[in-house]
Amino acid sequence: MSASAKQLEDAFEAFNQVGAELSRSYSALQTQVAQLSAELQRARDEKISELMEKERLADQLDRLLQALPAGVLVVDRGGRVVDVNRQAREMLGDDLPGKNWDEIAHAAFVPGGDELRLRDGRWISLSMSQPDKQDGRILLLTDISETRRLQNLLNQHQRLTALGEMSARLAHQIRTPLSTLLLYLPQMEKTGLEAERRQELGARMRECLRHMEQTTVNMLAYARRDDEMNQSFLLGEVIDNMLRTMENQLRSKQAKLQISRPEQDIRLRGNRDAFLGALINLVSNALEACGDSSAELQLRVFEDENSKTVIELQDNGSGMSDEVMERIFEPFFTTRSSGTGLGLAVVKAVIQSLNGSIQLHSVPDRGTCVRICLPNPEKQAALPATMLPRESHAPIPRQAAADGCVGGIMENNL
Repeated sequence: MSASAKQLEDAFEAFNQVGAELSRSYSALQTQVAQLSAELQRARDEKISELMEKERLADQLDRLLQALPAGVLVVDRGGRVVDVNRQAREMLGDDLPGKNWDEIAHAAFVPGGDELRLRDGRWISLSMSQPDKQDGRILLLTDISETRRLQNLLNQHQRLTALGEMSARLAHQIRTPLSTLLLYLPQMEKTGLEAERRQELGARMRECLRHMEQTTVNMLAYARRDDEMNQSFLLGEVIDNMLRTMENQLRSKQAKLQISRPEQDIRLRGNRDAFLGALINLVSNALEACGDSSAELQLRVFEDENSKTVIELQDNGSGMSDEVMERIFEPFFTTRSSGTGLGLAVVKAVIQSLNGSIQLHSVPDRGTCVRICLPNPEKQAALPATMLPRESHAPIPRQAAADGCVGGIMENNL
């Protein structure tokens, strides 16, 4: 065999070997491609299945949120609403997504007070959560109007039950001055009765009638519903009315009353007549606590750091022990033989109906300070972007009785 034929044979053999190798490589590549395609298909199927499961869960969660009886809002880091459910739209309006939560709150809620109330009258409970420590927040709004109505009915029932349990005692308190009146009337009918004696009997009869009237008024005020009246009124006008009502009583006791209040009057919302009666009750109690000694009272009105209206009444009376302080607001609890025990219970109910709070600080033989905190509807925001902090119940500092007042004259220090 020639050299050229040998080379050609070797070349064909090498070509066949390369062809066989390429065939094997191509077959292995096809196998790998088939495996990769199968794996890709499995991954695609798993991804599709996972997406379908997520969509199913999202759809199920959305249906659940829409079915919830409470309103749900999702708020981003900037305070903008990004998602809401059907109940939230029903409570706050349809065009909520994209709006700022502050703007929605100011438009939807009635300003003032520690409780939230929609402008249509419904009472709302608001809770907030921040899942997984993310920047966004989830707000849950629950309509508690029915719960509040039932609570008011329960409170009224409890008051009426207390009145029923104490009816015999109240009847005795009314019967005593009534019996006294029946004793005085025959003496008044005597034709030869001296004028001085007639005036004395008339004064005693008026006192008996005043006692019965006050007892009846307190009973009605305590049994009355808290939401019986809701009106806007000026605090300064109520204080002036209280001064006119109590002027004779203050003069007869030669009491000194100093009043300090801001130049700009403060507007409140609630039952004006009930609040006036509460102030009269507090001043009357302060005068009674001073006994026959020279009563020195100070009434201060100001705004605290939370824009709440604060009313403080300080007296220089006998003060109260800790045991009395614990029961002072209980219905029918009294330390006076002629008292009904309803005065301060009525005061507390009236202050609570104005969404306010009342506190007492007293030291035996050194006087008592009554502090009332009321929301200011004109200055308190309806709801900030973050939850409002609750009122701080710090101890009430004692204050000395006012000096420099003329006996029986009411001074207004602006």
